[in-house]
This record gives sequence, C-alpha cells and structure tokens, in this order.
Amino acid sequence: MLKVTDLFASYGQSEVLHGISFAAEANETVAIMGRNGMGKTTLFKTLMGIVPVKSGRIEVAGRDLSRDESYRRVAAGLAYVPQGRMIFPTLSVEENIQTGLENARDKRIPDEIYALFPVLFDMRRRRGGNLSGGQQQQLAIARALVTNPKVLLLDEPTEGIQPSIIKDIARALNEIRKMRRITIVVSEQVLSFAMDVADRLFVIEGGRLVHESARAQTDVARIKQYLSV
Repeated sequence: MLKVTDLFASYGQSEVLHGISFAAEANETVAIMGRNGMGKTTLFKTLMGIVPVKSGRIEVAGRDLSRDESYRRVAAGLAYVPQGRMIFPTLSVEENIQTGLENARDKRIPDEIYALFPVLFDMRRRRGGNLSGGQQQQLAIARALVTNPKVLLLDEPTEGIQPSIIKDIARALNEIRKMRRITIVVSEQVLSFAMDVADRLFVIEGGRLVHESARAQTDVARIKQYLSV
C-alpha cells in the first residue's frame, strides 16, 4: 500500500535522508523508531510533500506520488497527523474535524469517528485549544481519518501525553485498522506503544534505516540501545 524506494531528501545543501527504503502492506502498522534528530519527522514531511524529494520514489497503492503537491497526495490516500498535533485552537472540536472534510461532498462527520473517540463527541462544541494534549491528539487523528485515507502517517503521537491516554490511543489505532483495514505508519520513541500497535518495527539513525524486525522477533533490549542517548 505504501512503498518507499531509495528516498533522499535535503534541507538546502544539507542532506537529511540517505536512501531510505521500506514498504507497508494494506492493513499493516509499521513503527519508525528513533531518537530526536534522527530523521523521523523529515521522513514524514517528505512523504507528505512538505519537504521535496531529492531523489527516490514514494508510491501509494502503486501510484507514484514523489513529485505531487501535498493536496494531491491527500487525494491519493495519504493522511498526516503532524508532531505537535497542529489543531486549530480557536475552532470547535467539530469545526476542526470538518476541516478534514473540505473536499468531501458530504460535510457530515461519520458516526464511527465519534464512536472511536467518544470524548470528542462530548466536547464537540468546545474550542480545540481548551482540550488536553491527549484529547488534541485524538482530535488530530479524527481530522485525518475523515479524509478516508489508505495510509495514515502519525508523527510522534505519544509526545507529551500521559500513559493512560497513550493506552487509549493505541487501542483506537488498533480499532481503526480493524474497521478500515488501512495502513498505519507511526514514528515513535515510546517502545511500549510501538509494541502495542506495530506489526513491524524499523529504527532510523542519522537518516538511514538501520534495523528492522517483526514485533514477535523484536529484541527489546537492542531497540532500547538505539533509543538511549
């Protein structure tokens, strides 16, 4: 469903991604693990077209999106929940979710979104800026889901969120995958969360993928070494 081949990306003259290749199947969750500054966010921004591709290829369902504008990638089935959530603080919860329906014929929020995140239904009239970090994260995921994506990209979804809410988000992601059979790619530093949601784990270091393992074969101690400063 998502295929990335020999991907290079730069900020100006400084190359940040050095030939990244991986694939994620339909109905599979993949975690990209790594410390801060190793290239996780740059990878996700490059997949979404925010950072231009220097060379390499990005495909969704067999379609090459490497040179497409971000909005074309969304139309082709990519959805992105950025690091820091980036919700609209002055809009209500309902209005925030509706921004994901900008190009949809039906502007009504599907019932299943509120079923996945009941707290958002209870707070649908409340301003996004008045929600807790965990509630804002759920809101950002809901906004991405209403675009009906084939591939959902989540950049550091557990950042700054309390452990009980992290468990809720893991449960919701597993439920989303069951309901929608979509591909989920998550960048993460919290290993327990990655082990709760991912079928396969990759480690990124210095803009290169240096490790891959299926969840069942994951050497937790080894991954922790990569994640420790």
